[in-house]
Amino acid sequence: MTGRTGGNGSTQAQPERVMLVGVMLDKDGTGSSAARLNGFQTALAEAVELVKAAGGDSVRVETAKRDRPHTALFVGTGKAAELSEAVAADGIDLVVFNHELTPTQERNLEKELKCRVLDRVGLILAIFARRARTQEGRLQVELAQLSHLAGRLIRGYGHLQSQRGGIGMKGPGETKLETDRRLIAHRINALKKQLANLKKQRALRRKSRESGTIKTFALVGYTNVGKSSLFNRLTKSGIYAKDQLFATLDTTARRLYISPECSIILTDTVGFVSDLPHKLISAFSATLEETAQADVLLHVVDAAAPNSGQQIEDVENVLQEIHAGDIPCIKVYNKTDLLPSEEQNTGIWRDAAGKIAAVRISVAENTGIDALREAIAESCAAAPNTDETEMP
Repeated sequence: MTGRTGGNGSTQAQPERVMLVGVMLDKDGTGSSAARLNGFQTALAEAVELVKAAGGDSVRVETAKRDRPHTALFVGTGKAAELSEAVAADGIDLVVFNHELTPTQERNLEKELKCRVLDRVGLILAIFARRARTQEGRLQVELAQLSHLAGRLIRGYGHLQSQRGGIGMKGPGETKLETDRRLIAHRINALKKQLANLKKQRALRRKSRESGTIKTFALVGYTNVGKSSLFNRLTKSGIYAKDQLFATLDTTARRLYISPECSIILTDTVGFVSDLPHKLISAFSATLEETAQADVLLHVVDAAAPNSGQQIEDVENVLQEIHAGDIPCIKVYNKTDLLPSEEQNTGIWRDAAGKIAAVRISVAENTGIDALREAIAESCAAAPNTDETEMP
């Protein structure tokens, strides 16, 4: 968020005026035209929430259709000219593309639109920069920012020289950015070493807390499905939980006593999102390792989300990428209170073999929580201990 002076001379910070651009590409999505359009619109709605989470105000949304991205501008020359006129007419501070842009496309668009441009990766990183609270979280954000910005160092356009603040222009990576690529590479290497040291320290702490037979359960899921609220409900903790994307970035662990015979370590982790780039996953490997080292995953799903099936698939894809796809997993369908009354039943669902397949709950209504604790106790007894398992 950038500070702008109001008409009365005040310097109160105001949200940046953001134009969001989405392009429906022929290669995107599967199924019927209606299904593909619905998926595109859902992705745009999520992007609006991402802009809000970054501190911006989506005052305009522009869409286009193409068979493939334009090499130089992503949207093509005609649409770029339209966007340029809209930027000037609406006083837009920032244009966000809900896609991953190449450095060349980003620079060309900034020249054409005469304002700053961020792609989806840059937007997510801007949110991460606002939310990171721990030293490790900040180091991971800086590493991801520098890696992403390495090819975007030269923005030598006169119309941008006076714009120093704003979404994507703050945070550890931006404030330390040097124009010398060798210094950037040196800083990236230093960050990797610091994170490696923190990783070793965390591994020692994990080994200490997991000595014996205690199991670790990790809450995973799409962002804003209620993982942190569930964590607070189960552990009676007060970690930050809010109805917004990426409210939680840093990993939190608490011991949870299920019964006199069963206690576990429960961890709350960063939420996933669709089209999460590999470089972001790589930069946050230290945080995601807590998931990969768990004995059991509790995959929290927003039961009321119209695209819950796609969100489940997105999460499972990331789990595969971090080598956590084979860990025993229980789906926890949250927000059942938002479903039609006939679908609000909670409790344990089992497969044909009698194994726990899912648990339906509502954290808001405090229903199904006892059933979830029962499922955890049953899984605790059945799950193998992975204390000695090495990361692939």
